[in-house]
Amino acid sequence: MNSRTYHVLFLCTGNSARSILAESIMNRLGKGQFIGLSAGSHPKGDVHPLAIDLLQHLDFPTKGLRSKSWNEFSASDSPHLDFVITVCDNAAGEVCPYWPGQPMTAHWGIPDPAAVDGTEVEKKFAFRQAFRALETRIKLFLSLPISSIDKMRLQERMNAIGQTPPEAPQG
Repeated sequence: MNSRTYHVLFLCTGNSARSILAESIMNRLGKGQFIGLSAGSHPKGDVHPLAIDLLQHLDFPTKGLRSKSWNEFSASDSPHLDFVITVCDNAAGEVCPYWPGQPMTAHWGIPDPAAVDGTEVEKKFAFRQAFRALETRIKLFLSLPISSIDKMRLQERMNAIGQTPPEAPQG
């Protein structure tokens, strides 16, 4: 077992829904070896209440979750980032700050559940779909032999995970 701890930053524009869900999922499934973080290029300032409700309902960690700017992670005193993953198409197209240490990057676009107009049930369903898609991709990521695979192959696999259909069955 590799004893190294990896920091994974999930980026979205508003840092209120998808990246927040990914942070919590990574922190639970990563079991301390992978630390999930999240940020936004234009943070909304608040975490979407349906994201918090879903995470609490599923017994995923919510303590410390907050909407924050990606600039927090480009500062010299920020955690060393090993991986930076965009989860929305808008953030993927933006020019990111300089990340010290040149972390590996990938894009795992997920439809924005916060953008769904409809009934409360339809909105909750959209959050559940986003959660399941992120959970599937994070499980695939965590199954990679990160400490023993070369960088080029790891990058290929991270990119392939981003192509996994959001409704892919879980193993």
